[in-house]
Amino acid sequence: MDRDIMDRCFSPGQISHAAGSFFHAEKLVSRYFRMTPDAIRSWRYDVKTLADLESHEINDNVFAHLCKYRYRKDGTDAEDGFDFYRICLQDNRILDAVERAGSFIRLSPLLLYIAAHELVHVVRFNGGEVDFDMEEDRKEAEEETVNGITQEILRPVDHPRLDLVLECFSKRYQLDALYQ
Repeated sequence: MDRDIMDRCFSPGQISHAAGSFFHAEKLVSRYFRMTPDAIRSWRYDVKTLADLESHEINDNVFAHLCKYRYRKDGTDAEDGFDFYRICLQDNRILDAVERAGSFIRLSPLLLYIAAHELVHVVRFNGGEVDFDMEEDRKEAEEETVNGITQEILRPVDHPRLDLVLECFSKRYQLDALYQ
């Protein structure tokens, strides 16, 4: 991996913080979708930060994105396997946005928003509400739908400066574009 990108990876403390954000988001998302507390954790997904991503999982245009994989045991056909999602955090993009925002946006509420947003995608794909491999022209509409659901989930949450992150996303701004 490029040295400049490696210099912009999460520190161990930031990785721990991201894990906490996903734990919190799991509770919020499962409550919103009226799932049992363990239901979302039973779905097959993981979260990786930039240092652990494969080159095809790196995307310079987003804070995070999903990759879908099909797992199957050797010697079995595709029908015997299962889908597996990887949430690929783009540490460098996230840290750059927080740095450019100065005191306006903090890492903690941004990570909570990202976690909730990506988990809503996982719920919708796993539940069959939308197809992961949808046509390009439908992807923007799906992003707007997921953003709206994420806003509903997070609006009542008492979290320092989360309101600023929600405001940025509610106006369909991308945080990284705001501070360039």
